[in-house]
Amino acid sequence: MMALITGGSGCGKSTYAEKLVSRLPLENRVYIATMRVYDEESERRVARHRAQRADKGFKTLECPIDLAGAAIEPGSTVLLEDVPNLLANEMFDGGSAERILPAIRELSRKCGHLVIVTNDVFCDGVIYPDSTQEYIRKLAELNRELVLLADYAAEVVYSIPVTLKGTAPCDL
Repeated sequence: MMALITGGSGCGKSTYAEKLVSRLPLENRVYIATMRVYDEESERRVARHRAQRADKGFKTLECPIDLAGAAIEPGSTVLLEDVPNLLANEMFDGGSAERILPAIRELSRKCGHLVIVTNDVFCDGVIYPDSTQEYIRKLAELNRELVLLADYAAEVVYSIPVTLKGTAPCDL
């Protein structure tokens, strides 16, 4: 089962994704963290996410680039947090954005359950510099492909999950 969770910044999508994973099998529960820590704000965000998932049975795997290199045992329950960070790292830190989708496809085949967090950054109407526009375009492409692959997709709006596709794999 693959689930895609999206929403705007600070909407509660990470909390919802973690609740979803907490209802799935505990064996081999892996949290793939993609965020690079650059400043105090990112340190606070990482600390908040670590505290949020404490005592939930996750093994944390730091993987800011090259998702295909993540050592995941077959049948694991995996939370990938998150696609926008992974894409930014691949595009701007010497990786390749083109390897993300194949890596997620392979991860999905390998996992018992894969819950992916992404972000909605497309609605603000702001005109950005070309490099940022390219990032937004690539994120939109990834999100379109991921929702096609997903068995279940939801957008979290003000902490309320709204189903976009399929049925949640468990009751919350």
